Amino acid sequence: MNKEPKLLAILGMTGSGKSVLVEMLCKQGIPKVHFGNMLYREMEKRGIERTLDGASENAFRKEIRKSEGNDWVGRQAVAEVKDLITAGKKRIVLDGLYSWTEYRLFKHEFPGMLTTVAVVAPRALRYERLSKRPQRPFTPRDAQIRDYAEIEDTEKGGPIAIADYYILNDGSLENLEANFSDILKEIAF
Repeated sequence: MNKEPKLLAILGMTGSGKSVLVEMLCKQGIPKVHFGNMLYREMEKRGIERTLDGASENAFRKEIRKSEGNDWVGRQAVAEVKDLITAGKKRIVLDGLYSWTEYRLFKHEFPGMLTTVAVVAPRALRYERLSKRPQRPFTPRDAQIRDYAEIEDTEKGGPIAIADYYILNDGSLENLEANFSDILKEIAF
């Protein structure tokens, strides 16, 4: 029996816990398509250095969206997903589907295959987590700037608002993983 591939996009604001869930799936051998990698590869091709604070990445994201269209990252990700499907992958996790434009593109390109899970957490808790993370820690002000940029510049709120499932991540790691496991069982992913 040839099952149709399933795509699972993990959504959420910075510090919500998205990466934890993506890693959980990757440890099971499920391939991921990381939307940020599309930017990083293109930056490397153009000789643009990535800065620790993410400023060069944010500037490049704005530049490429302006010059190539709001769907540029999404188009690169669609091509990568199609390659994985052609290679026989039946489950793929999407890490970094941010914008409403990308969401609509994926719904169009992969009808009936995309499920979205939004991880949400109180802002103060997200900011606390971000201040303690080992890679690229943020001050509360940095986190607020990032939030505003993601909402205003990359249309991040739309896909979160219309997600198929939500997980409130305001407790333990075990609780987050248990809630996610319940969703995975429900959608047979």
